[in-house]
Amino acid sequence: MTRAREAGLDLVEVDANGNPPVCRLLDYGKWKYEQAKKERDARKHQRGTMVHEVRLRPRTGQHDIDLKVRTVERLLAEGDKVKLSVMFRGREMSHPEVGQEVLDRALSRLGEAASVEKPPGMEGRFLSVILTPTVKKPLKGKEPGENSASPDGNGRGTGTDGAEPLASS
Repeated sequence: MTRAREAGLDLVEVDANGNPPVCRLLDYGKWKYEQAKKERDARKHQRGTMVHEVRLRPRTGQHDIDLKVRTVERLLAEGDKVKLSVMFRGREMSHPEVGQEVLDRALSRLGEAASVEKPPGMEGRFLSVILTPTVKKPLKGKEPGENSASPDGNGRGTGTDGAEPLASS
């Protein structure tokens, strides 16, 4: 303890449950500051799962449904959840089966890209379903083990378009 005071350091217990207990000599204020800085950096690079809402109407045309489905696919590919809703107004409320058909068409177009987290249900004047991505986000860059060389070992890759390299004359 006296050595720590002479050096201007603190005696900090690192592991109280160890046998024997482990202590270190360090500047406690500096250590605490560095720990807080690490936590802030970790929080800065962390991204929670977002829930995006994509709205449809009972009289939405097929082309517009396809456009919305592409948007949903993009959001799911980014790893976010999507709430797909059909909004009813006025007398449309008396025919929720029409909205259910629109939702079914959109879900059938999504196919295997999404899994249903919450089945379709009415929430006020909205018929909505919550979707989650079935596949993880693709890694940026090359996959590990990917090699641009051709399998025959001549060192000439096939390029990104899959075409064979031109023969030199």
